[in-house]
Amino acid sequence: MKTMQQPLYTRTDGLASLTSPTDIRKLGFEELASLATELREIIIQTVSRTGGHLAPSLGVVELTLALLKSFHADQDRFIWDVGHQAYAYKLLTGRLDRFHTLRQLGGISGFPRCDESPYDCFGVGHSSTSISAGLGMVVARDLNRLRHHVVSIIGDGSMTAGLAYEGLNQAGGLEKNFIVVLNDNEMSISKNVGALSSFLSKRFASRWVMRLKKETEAWINQIPKIGTELVGYLKRGEDSFKGFFTPGMLFEAFDFTYVGPINGHDIRELVSVFNRVKQLEGPILVHVLTKKGKGYEPAEKNPTHFHGVGCFEPETGKAKKFAACSLPSYTDIFGKTLCELAAKDDKIVAITAAMPEGTGLTHFARTFPDRFFDVGICEQHAVTFAAGLAAQGFKPVVAIYSTFLQRAYDQIVHDVCLQNLNVTLCLDRGGLVGEDGATHHGVFDFAYLRHIPNMSIMAPKDEAELATLLRTAIAHPGPAALRYPRGVGTGAVPDRNGVSIPLGQGELIKDGTDGCVIAVGSRVHPALEAIQELEAEHKCSFALYNLRFVKPLPQKDLVDLAGRFASFVLVEEGTLAGGMSSAVLECWTDHGVLNGQAIKRLGIPDVFVEHGAQKDLRRLVGIGKQGIRKACLAMTAG
Repeated sequence: MKTMQQPLYTRTDGLASLTSPTDIRKLGFEELASLATELREIIIQTVSRTGGHLAPSLGVVELTLALLKSFHADQDRFIWDVGHQAYAYKLLTGRLDRFHTLRQLGGISGFPRCDESPYDCFGVGHSSTSISAGLGMVVARDLNRLRHHVVSIIGDGSMTAGLAYEGLNQAGGLEKNFIVVLNDNEMSISKNVGALSSFLSKRFASRWVMRLKKETEAWINQIPKIGTELVGYLKRGEDSFKGFFTPGMLFEAFDFTYVGPINGHDIRELVSVFNRVKQLEGPILVHVLTKKGKGYEPAEKNPTHFHGVGCFEPETGKAKKFAACSLPSYTDIFGKTLCELAAKDDKIVAITAAMPEGTGLTHFARTFPDRFFDVGICEQHAVTFAAGLAAQGFKPVVAIYSTFLQRAYDQIVHDVCLQNLNVTLCLDRGGLVGEDGATHHGVFDFAYLRHIPNMSIMAPKDEAELATLLRTAIAHPGPAALRYPRGVGTGAVPDRNGVSIPLGQGELIKDGTDGCVIAVGSRVHPALEAIQELEAEHKCSFALYNLRFVKPLPQKDLVDLAGRFASFVLVEEGTLAGGMSSAVLECWTDHGVLNGQAIKRLGIPDVFVEHGAQKDLRRLVGIGKQGIRKACLAMTAG
């Protein structure tokens, strides 16, 4: 197991003196500015060793301090959307001594978690939930006849999702006291896209309007006798004037009082605004302008890279060098293969939801700009948009992390599968993803996809099979899901001129006599290593079958295997409930071939797996090489 990091930082004079986040209310603005510097130093030093979401958290340091200065942390509620920007909040709410364990097995989470701190009032990890959750807390407060404030902090990237507007719509209609802070840094993970992003970024115009308004009022007030009356007339026309030039028009259409835009790095101005806002009635949106990566030059220059970053040298921002590994990642192989296929087929279109870099589509976007679409954080729209393209004869490939595709389940059922459309869903980060933890593990996809009619599901054992199965999925005339893990493969070289594999065709990699391991996807090669070691050390011989397809299953092969072997180990990097092994057992039951065989299922148990290194988590749940060895050895002993 990886040794937990020890803290490097020593500048904790300001933080160490805080016994409670409410102590921040007593600090002066010079002390707060000093504390901001200290917070940034600790965040940079820690994330340089543990990895994490650096640029988002650096951008909201002053905003976090201003919120805790203006509100009462022991009474008021703060909901951080997604949670990428909550590191300073963690440090200021009693987690300084544990912050060096960030995202490590047994350490604190990279996201707000209710079971981690009483100051985390809502657990998050996926975007655009803060307004709906905050409104629920507002209604609960009023039903309980309490008077505390509820503040939801949401980024402009998260504002592209429909869920945010569903929350705004109801909040405006209820007219309850509710504060939403829009953290506008013109970024989500990658550069924001779409009409809304352009609308929110009318900064020059809005600042110009604010200055013009102040100067005009001052000038008119000097006019003898009629000056005051004219100022009143100007104020009566302020709403239409403001709406024309600023994003206030959008939010006031939802019956929110719009305040802003405010400099998100000026603590004094922020505190002044928040103290005034607290006195207002009804729903209020405070528009705050920040710079992602603020205070750390490498992150300011490249906020996309430092959004979620691995270990790096804090002095330079350069990635730390570990043991040399020249192998490409599954994501890289996917992106390269898709470009090769698209060069031969102009009907192939690529779609992602705010993750062109993360899903390996940046080269595709440059090469085929007319056939690439980043729809923003809108997974539901991405899938139905793809369905529309497919209905007109195109072959859309939707690349989304497995955990995020969960948000588009209804669209997969009704818009894609019900119409049996040629949409290829590429599920990156299938399985245990590591340090981001329970909110990001892609372990439910086999279970939530395989029961949908018309859906085909495939998982490659290595990068060569990924390229072949991508070709297979796109060529298939109906819906298909291709699921692959985070990280590098085994070094298998893709066959660039390869052919498709018939749906439901598995592969017997190794024969044996003492039992059979049936594995899928990322667990095939660890299973092969495990049984090879057992053969060398214990003279036991296990067969290994690469399932490849969770749907349709290679039923004939599975029935034949059930007749040949008395013991089986089924291993997958997905949930056991409804996953691959469930599908195999259903097949055997339906064919009546179960006859007392010993069967051991290895996979993700019925729990939310914690955060930690992928290798540690796989060992923890028993799906690593040693876990497979142990299960096979137990079969021979039995």
